[in-house]
Amino acid sequence: MEDLLLLIHRMPYPPNKGDKIRSYHLLKHLAQNYRVHLATFIDDADDWQHVPLVEKMCASSHFARLNPLMGRVRSLVGLLANESLSLRYYQHAGMRDWVAKTMAAHPISRIVVFSSQMAQYAEPYGDARRVVDFCDVDSDKWRQYADNKRWPMSALYRHEARQLLRYERKVALECDASLFVSDPEAELFRQLAPESRAKIGFFNNGVDTDYFSPLRSYDNPYKDGERALVFTGAMDYWPNVDAVQWFAAEVFPQLLVKFPKARFYIVGARPSAAVQALAQNPGVVVTGTVPDVRPYIAHAEVAVAPLRVARGIQNKVLEAMAMARPVVVSPQALEGIEAAPGTDLVLADGAPAFAAAVTNLLNQADGALGPSARAAVENLYSWPSNLARIDARLECT
Repeated sequence: MEDLLLLIHRMPYPPNKGDKIRSYHLLKHLAQNYRVHLATFIDDADDWQHVPLVEKMCASSHFARLNPLMGRVRSLVGLLANESLSLRYYQHAGMRDWVAKTMAAHPISRIVVFSSQMAQYAEPYGDARRVVDFCDVDSDKWRQYADNKRWPMSALYRHEARQLLRYERKVALECDASLFVSDPEAELFRQLAPESRAKIGFFNNGVDTDYFSPLRSYDNPYKDGERALVFTGAMDYWPNVDAVQWFAAEVFPQLLVKFPKARFYIVGARPSAAVQALAQNPGVVVTGTVPDVRPYIAHAEVAVAPLRVARGIQNKVLEAMAMARPVVVSPQALEGIEAAPGTDLVLADGAPAFAAAVTNLLNQADGALGPSARAAVENLYSWPSNLARIDARLECT
């Protein structure tokens, strides 16, 4: 096996949120074909317990604690220097030293970067073949944040959108391939970075269809008689927070009038104060961290993904589809997912349409969407077939 350096901005285990699901399967796939030398940050104290498991997958590894306070100080320096806050946030001398020593000690000719912020650690090694998995166009996400926030945060986010895009373009130009989570995401970056068009591609996220299976038996987490609507995701992530706030305020009250036993379950770790406050609303339940999200999906009547700000592919949608549940999505949540509205899921734009779509599903008894949704995921979202795209980029000469 040949040696490969893998740089990831957040430890790829446990695979319990979007980017960690993708990076875990990426590591698992690369470890089958290369001696992987992994450098990554840990930003959640609970993740340290999983270090031995990740170490076993690698030839060598380095785990650096990401100190949020110091990261914010570095970001402030970046702001004053008219640079990207995200890039400065992930600057770490220990990480840079470990990478340098590892590159010197091993015949590493391939580097895979996961997330643009980690590309800074691959910059000195232009002789290696460098492939960057940007996942999403992060700079455009900051632009969307700016459009939805008031001054002064809007000005800060616009600064980050500009500076991060400048860095993303530099990385794409210097590296051998730039990959994204979907073809629409890749096409957006082609428009933003036309000078690198020929080197821009994508590989879709996948779903473990055996793990997220409708054939498994799960205890019902809901109370008798409840008609559960479920939203799943990391609940300290602002697009998720915005989505559930909007749904709880604009859509769910309409549903509660028609269906008094309806309950809106917000299932996910680290709920922000704004999310926790939603539990005071009639019929809204905030669970916080749960040991297994699958029972909440399996026994829900409808899964909802009312995101108004989104980039890339929403794993929450694919997982609900894999479990053969009816899913109602906003246009933003559907972006990048190959699914047929009306056949595999329901597309709704705006509060009246969302309320009507959920109402129709609650009034149906045949569950016609479920089997089609499951089949779409099985056909299009296999991890091995999707990850083959990165193999091709790594082996090009």
